Amino acid sequence: MNRKQNKIMSVAAVVAMFLLIIAMLLTSFQLVIYGDPEYRFYEKEYEKYTVTEALNMKIVDVMKVTDHMMAYLIGKEDELSIVTEVDGQTQDFFNEQDRLHMADVRNLFLGGLKLRTVCLIVFLVLLVLLIARKADWKHLLPKAYFIAGGVFLALIAFLAVAFSIDFTKCFTIFHQLFFTNDLWLFDEDTDYMIRMLPEGFFSDMVIRIGMSFVGMLLLLLIMFLIWNRKVKKNDK
Repeated sequence: MNRKQNKIMSVAAVVAMFLLIIAMLLTSFQLVIYGDPEYRFYEKEYEKYTVTEALNMKIVDVMKVTDHMMAYLIGKEDELSIVTEVDGQTQDFFNEQDRLHMADVRNLFLGGLKLRTVCLIVFLVLLVLLIARKADWKHLLPKAYFIAGGVFLALIAFLAVAFSIDFTKCFTIFHQLFFTNDLWLFDEDTDYMIRMLPEGFFSDMVIRIGMSFVGMLLLLLIMFLIWNRKVKKNDK
C-alpha cells in the first residue's frame, strides 16, 4: 500500500472513531434520561428543588406526569396530555405551548437516536473497508481513537468551564442553536412544566450526561491502550 493509500486509510480510521464517539455521546444521553425506568433520579431532583410545593401536587402525581411525558418523548405516547391534581385543581398538566415545544424536543431526541444508528452503520462500513483493503488497522485504530478522543475531551473541558461559569447563558445558546422558535421560553406563573423542570434540574442532568460520556471515553481509552501495548509487543 503506497503513501497516498495509507493516508486515506488513516483518515478513514479517524472518521470511524469520531462516528463511534458521537454514537457514544448520544447513547450517554439515552442512558441518563431513560436508564432507570422508575425515574428515581427525577424523583430525587423533584425533592431537591421542592417541585411538589411549587406545583401544589403530591409526588405520586408528579411521577405519573413524568412517566407520561417520558413515554411521549420516546414515541410511546401520541399526545402530551394528562389530567391530574395540580395547583388545587383537576386539569390537564400540559398547555398548548408545552405540547408544541415538547413536540420539537421529541423530534430532536428521536432524530438523535436515528443519527446514532447512522453513525454506527458508517463506522462498521469503514471498519470493514479497513480490513478488506488490508490496511494496518491494528495500529491505525488505536492512533485514530487517541486523536478523536483527545478532540472530544478538549471540547468537554471547554464546555465544562463554560457551563460552570454561566449555565444559564450556555443553556440559552443551546436552545437557540437547536430550536427555530421561542416556545422554550416559559413563564413560571402560567406554565407548570417549567416549575416541574427548573434550570437546576437540567444543570444536574448535564453533569450526569457528561460524567457518563467521559466514563465511556475513558473505558475505551483503557481498552485501546491495552490493545496498543499488545500490538507493539507482538511486533517485537
